[in-house]
Amino acid sequence: MSAEGSKKAIIAALSANAGIAVAKFAGFAITGSSSMLAEGVHSVADTANQGLLLVGQNRAGKRADKLHPFGYGRSRYFYSFIVALVIFALGSLFALYEGVEKITHAHDHGLESPLVAVIILLVAICLESYSFATAVRESRPLKGSASWWRFIRNSRNPELPVVLLEDTGALIGLVLALGGVGLTMITGDAIWDGIGTVCIGVLLGVIAIVLIVEMKSLLIGEGATDEEERQILDALAADGVDRVIHMKTQYLGPDELLVAAKIAMPPSADLATVATAIDDAEGRIRAALPQARIIYLEPDIDRSGLGQG
Repeated sequence: MSAEGSKKAIIAALSANAGIAVAKFAGFAITGSSSMLAEGVHSVADTANQGLLLVGQNRAGKRADKLHPFGYGRSRYFYSFIVALVIFALGSLFALYEGVEKITHAHDHGLESPLVAVIILLVAICLESYSFATAVRESRPLKGSASWWRFIRNSRNPELPVVLLEDTGALIGLVLALGGVGLTMITGDAIWDGIGTVCIGVLLGVIAIVLIVEMKSLLIGEGATDEEERQILDALAADGVDRVIHMKTQYLGPDELLVAAKIAMPPSADLATVATAIDDAEGRIRAALPQARIIYLEPDIDRSGLGQG
C-alpha cells in the first residue's frame, strides 16, 4: 500500500510538472521574466525527479540474488537522494545565478506582456495544488497523528516526503515568482523580478538540503521507529520467552524491515519448546508489523543473574 500510494503521488506530480514546465517556458519566451525562467527550470527538474523516483521503485522490485541477498529495496533511497541533488544543482543554483544576474543588470532587462506571466503562474498554482493535494491524501495513512514535519523526518518511505516538499516548494516558488512579476509591473523596475528569482533559489536550496540529510540517513540505514520498536519488544516478550536480551533493526527498503534479536529462554526448555517459541514470536512480530519480513531470533539462556548477556 505504501508503494502504491507513492506511485499515485509521483504520477500526479509528474503530469502536473510536465504541463507547467511547457507553460512557464512559453511565458519566459513571451515576457523575458527571469522568475519565469527559474520556475521553468524548476519544473523541468521536478519532472525529471518524478521519473527518477519511478525508476527507483521499479529497480527496488527486482528479486534478491546472490550479489544482493537482501534485495534491492534501497534503490528507492538511492534515487531519492539523487533527486535531492538535482533539486540543489539544477533548481537552486540556477535560480540563484539567474536572479543575481537579473538584479545586477536590472536596467537591461524589462518585462514584455507581464500579464501573460501572471496568467500562466495562476494556472500553474492550480495544477500544483492538485499535485500537492494528491501527495497529502496518499501520505495521511502513513502520517497518522504525527505532525507533517515529524512525518518527513521519521518516514521510512522516501518518495512521499520528496513529493510533499517538492510540491510545497513549487507552490511557494510560484507565489514568489508572482510577487516578483507583480512588483515589476507596479514599479516598472525589473529588479523585483530578480529578487523573486533569488528567493526561489534560496527556497529550493533549503528544501534540497533537508532532503539530502534525510535521504542520506535512509541510505546508510535507519532502524525501526520508537513506536515500532515498542511493538516488536511487546511481541517478543510473551509466552515462551523470558526477556529480550538485545535487539537490532534496520530498514532494507521502505516496506522491508530486518529484525535481529537475542532472546532469553527458560533453562528447562527443550529443543522443541524453543523452536515453537521462536516460531510463535516471529508470527506475533509479523502480525504487529507486516513490514518485518526478515527476522533472525537467537535463543539463549538468561544469564542476567551472572552479569552476562
